[in-house]
Amino acid sequence: MDNNEQKILDLLKRYFGFDTFKGQQKEVILSLLNGNDSFVLMPTGGGKSLCYQLPALMLEGTAIIISPLIALMKNQVDSMRGFSTDSGVAHFLNSSLNKTEINQVKEDILNGKTKLLYVAPESLTKEDNVDFLKKFKISFFAVDEAHCISEWGHDFRPEYRRIRPIVNEIGRAPLMALTATATPKVQHDIQKNLDMLDAQEFKASFRRHNLYYEVRPKVKASKEIIRYIKNNAGKSGIIYCLSRKKVEELAEMLVVNDIKALAYHAGMDTQTRSRNQDMFLHEEVDVIVATIAFGMGIDKPDVRFVIHYNIPKSLEGYYQETGRAGRDGGEGKCITFYSYDDIQKLEKFMQNKPVNEQEIGKQLLFETVSYAESSVCRVKQLLNYFGEEMLEDCGNCDNCLNPKPKFEGKDDILTILNTIARVKERFKADHIVNILTGKKTAEVATYKHQELDEFGSGGEVNSRHWKAVIRQMLINQFIEKEIVNYGLLKITDKGREYIENPFSLMLTKDHNYEDGDSEGDVGFGGGSATDTVLFAMLKDLRKSTAKKLNLPPFVIFSDPSLQDMAIQYPITMEELTMVSGVGQGKAQKYGKEFVELINKHVEENEIERPQDFVVKSVVNKSTNKVFIIKNIDRKMPLDEICNATGLEMPELLDEIEAIVNSGTKLNINYYLVSILDDDVVEDIYLYFREDAKTDSIDEAMEELSDTGYSEEEIRLVRIKFISEMGN
Repeated sequence: MDNNEQKILDLLKRYFGFDTFKGQQKEVILSLLNGNDSFVLMPTGGGKSLCYQLPALMLEGTAIIISPLIALMKNQVDSMRGFSTDSGVAHFLNSSLNKTEINQVKEDILNGKTKLLYVAPESLTKEDNVDFLKKFKISFFAVDEAHCISEWGHDFRPEYRRIRPIVNEIGRAPLMALTATATPKVQHDIQKNLDMLDAQEFKASFRRHNLYYEVRPKVKASKEIIRYIKNNAGKSGIIYCLSRKKVEELAEMLVVNDIKALAYHAGMDTQTRSRNQDMFLHEEVDVIVATIAFGMGIDKPDVRFVIHYNIPKSLEGYYQETGRAGRDGGEGKCITFYSYDDIQKLEKFMQNKPVNEQEIGKQLLFETVSYAESSVCRVKQLLNYFGEEMLEDCGNCDNCLNPKPKFEGKDDILTILNTIARVKERFKADHIVNILTGKKTAEVATYKHQELDEFGSGGEVNSRHWKAVIRQMLINQFIEKEIVNYGLLKITDKGREYIENPFSLMLTKDHNYEDGDSEGDVGFGGGSATDTVLFAMLKDLRKSTAKKLNLPPFVIFSDPSLQDMAIQYPITMEELTMVSGVGQGKAQKYGKEFVELINKHVEENEIERPQDFVVKSVVNKSTNKVFIIKNIDRKMPLDEICNATGLEMPELLDEIEAIVNSGTKLNINYYLVSILDDDVVEDIYLYFREDAKTDSIDEAMEELSDTGYSEEEIRLVRIKFISEMGN
């Protein structure tokens, strides 16, 4: 053991209390001590920060740590001061400090007390800070969260791209770039931008054996989440949502259902946000519902579950967020609710961005959709995405525990390899799929690819099938995505060998979440299974009630409402009002017999009603709801209500439908007479009164297609019908 090795082992024990290093920490530190640039890729919980903290204590001068988050800096400075007797050993320089505090920091550095100085990239670019950094010896620079450099990274920050020129101006010193998530494309961007393509590379495995991954169809997600948390009472968890509004709604719903939960998002004032974060860290609450603003650098080792209410816009973001589960090596469940609607929302967010950003965003979303819909081992897919090969299945994800059917893939693999070769390896996956399915897009027409023999050759199966085959070919390394022009499909040596010597290879069919596929209930201890016997009895009761009252059955209670009753078993009128689409009015008007039937069924079959089946809804405090009811009473035209609330007409109709479906009577006749002829209203009304089997707008559109009535007109008359006949 050389002198440096002995030194770092002594320091590891004295300052950090460890006897041995984790993974490649020792090699990274020795490389830095030898003056090399280094690129460090370690997943969350791998011990990245020790790689620069320990050598900073050994080397002469001060190490400059460039870090993106003020909260993260404070966390690390506090932790370093805990290791040392001198509070000046670590400082940060950012916008949160006042003038006196800045002077104290500078004094400690110039007096040689400070071994680590944390700097935000924005602070690094200020001229007076650059001048100050030239006044003392810098031992090395460390760029933490280095993926922020790349536009392909999940948290791109333009100011990160200015680090290299400023480092050059201050004076050369060894440079270390560290990140917990980087695809081969992002790694290349980091090293190129920091001018360190020759750096020594240290990559730890992305495999986390204790994490269980599951993707579930997004059906009644809030109720599923409440049920899961109740079944895992007292465990710490994080729930990620896309919007601040959803964060607040879901947090409130958890609290109403006796779960200790708090919200966290960037729109809250700093004090509230810090308090909520601390209460979670100190276990005063069990669950934090958050936007992605939460979690960077949060070192809570015993987070037992991470739930994504909305799937993130990139797999890097997803991996980092799920990585916050089970950092102590204990149980970590990573459960994601997926629906293609969420992907479309993310696509809409991108529409106003520059074309280049839109292109990158679409590619990253494509990877996310691929991951969610694929039926291949989840861990295998994630590792493949980060450039790591895994031969065996993990045996601890929904796809491994509930395998989907397999099919012989040899012919399909050869078809795709030949098509990629025919187009000279210059196109992305979606273009190859369009050729095979015979879809004449603008790009296909531009390159005259409709003239290829392969055009339409795979048209007997849908595009989902071909996308699934391409994804599994990437995992099997027959093809790869080019790094510089990201996404172009290239045939590997292994792929060329397969063309010469093909062999049988079984591939897996993909999930079809559009069909409400709700397989794979692992992690939730039994899903929201409908009691089919009770459901049939409720339908019979609805039918006889409808006959007595001479009404279509759907006017009494909708199918989703009956389904919810057959899940929740409401046995009191109050519990009935918690059922989807049943308000006070409906419950009072029709509910008595339904509650009695359910109660009898529960008693006769000795059904144990777990309390968490009855999920309490948050009272709708929507100011829109009150405003809409009041102004319809005052006969305000609906387009004026739209202007006043900022809603589009379809959104306003959604709100009005929710109001009348739960039993409140609204009279919109004054608006109907102003825009529709009486015979039109009568025609649509009669359809719902006499012909309609359900209240479906799609069915109504199809049935009334010859008339030319618009969707909006049909919806308006349906509102009148439900309000008059049902309420």
